Amino acid sequence: MGGTFNPPHIGHLVCATEACAQLGLDEVAFIPVNQPPHKEIENDPGVDVRVELTRRAVAGDSRFWVSRVDADVPGRSYTLDTLKRLHESSPADDLTFIVGGDMAHSLPTWHEPEAVLSLATLGVAERSGIRRADIMERLAGLSGADQIRFFSMPRLDISSSDIRRRIAEDRPIRYLVPDSVAEYIAAEGFYA
Repeated sequence: MGGTFNPPHIGHLVCATEACAQLGLDEVAFIPVNQPPHKEIENDPGVDVRVELTRRAVAGDSRFWVSRVDADVPGRSYTLDTLKRLHESSPADDLTFIVGGDMAHSLPTWHEPEAVLSLATLGVAERSGIRRADIMERLAGLSGADQIRFFSMPRLDISSSDIRRRIAEDRPIRYLVPDSVAEYIAAEGFYA
């Protein structure tokens, strides 16, 4: 599961938990990106801080771990590049790339989407707003679209941008992020 994780929150953890349970995954690697290909990272404390925040978020769950496969690559990184690096490091692994329905719907606009689907199954978290049928219709022309697997996820209206805003406004973030993440943010003054 890739992302900026700026900061990681319980929505990320619930998504990974549901993917494990419903798709039968052995583990989930959280992959903080150094720099996403299509946007700037707002109020970025730096990739090493985001990696550490993510490590703290997943600590204590043996199914989850943090990979630096993108964090250690300078500049922008495309999903295809990430999957190629993962395949090179663990060629026997069957990969599932976990995304939300909105990201799955935008797959045709990604860098080499069919190559992405050739390297990993797409695990799509179904949320309200974008229906499975709409996603499948949008992706129908792509080779490998038949390998997409859906899983349901409870609606959690939590976003990293909202958490950053709450911190800047000196509002509580407890229960929106793991305690260890909130404590590290407070101790270091990130996002204030």
